[in-house]
Amino acid sequence: MKKEHSFLEIHPDFKLNGTHYSADELKLVAYSFIKEGEFYEEQIGNFLLDWLNEDYDTIKIRTSGSTGQPKVHFVGKDKMIASALATGKFFKIKEKSTALLCLPAQFIAGRMMLIRAMMLGWHLDLVNPNSAPLEQVFKRYDFCAMTPFQLDNSLNRLHLIKKLIVGGGTVSENLINLIQGLSTKVYEVYGMTETVSHVAARKLNPKRTNEDEFQLKPFKALPKISFGQDDRNCLIIRAPKIVDKPLITNDIVDLETYKKFYWKGRFDNVINTGGIKIFPEVVERKLQAIITQRFFLAGIPDDALGEKLILFVEAPHSDQFLSDLKEGVNQLNSLDKFERPKHIYLIDKFEETDNGKVHRKRTLKNLMK
Repeated sequence: MKKEHSFLEIHPDFKLNGTHYSADELKLVAYSFIKEGEFYEEQIGNFLLDWLNEDYDTIKIRTSGSTGQPKVHFVGKDKMIASALATGKFFKIKEKSTALLCLPAQFIAGRMMLIRAMMLGWHLDLVNPNSAPLEQVFKRYDFCAMTPFQLDNSLNRLHLIKKLIVGGGTVSENLINLIQGLSTKVYEVYGMTETVSHVAARKLNPKRTNEDEFQLKPFKALPKISFGQDDRNCLIIRAPKIVDKPLITNDIVDLETYKKFYWKGRFDNVINTGGIKIFPEVVERKLQAIITQRFFLAGIPDDALGEKLILFVEAPHSDQFLSDLKEGVNQLNSLDKFERPKHIYLIDKFEETDNGKVHRKRTLKNLMK
């Protein structure tokens, strides 16, 4: 019978900033980070002490709150290890591989990079998790995880990363176009706090053998994970090593097989206008061709249509900008009749979650006061 990994068993090949540490030595490093380190190192130190605490076999994690109220979960360390092993296998990142941590350790994505390194024997370096993390980097790495915003600010130095996973937000169509032909293998990952980071991934810049129009591939399940759908066409995640029972999401998908799906949007964001169901996320991807600012679509009550489609753009008010934007939307051929917003509002600043995502519902609620 295969021996289960213990959270106290640090892989013999693991290195942190170039030095190998045992579990006891890592505790001393954590204390040093907390006492003398920068803020991001203090966060890492606090997590390492929680991880290496023999009295608890769970870790407290918080959801971002981007799709509802932030919630606190207690996740088994064995489940986090299972997720780490699945990532290593799926992306073929073996022991002694070099990896870069440029995400904050108070959220699940940053924490999982630390766990993967400790369990899989990676050589992990730390940098301040700012908007342009590769500006601090002068060597090549086998693996890294970023947000779309970090990726957008790292394109000129992306050759320093061999494989990159991107999560924590939608990767825009414009950004996808910019990474085509780059040597870095870039993957968009799908997951949530409840699934202990990602459960599926798809490559955003595959090698192309012809000049056919580029089409995104479906998300593909990580090892020992499968998918289903409920009667709303929402994704059901079956990951017995990571979640105790099938997880019913609010993500509407086109299920290709029990291992592959295309993501369409959130069930709770669907807008019914004149009897037509609109997936805001699908329309937003089209609008990214002409809007560089942060924006989102929402439905507000309408006597005739039931709901009408409204576009909110994060920008200071300008009559000229608003006029140009309306003209651009009207001329965008990819939009169907019912996908064209009835009104456009410019908002100085959107409401955000703790980790910087746009909080649609809270922004909309404040506007409707």
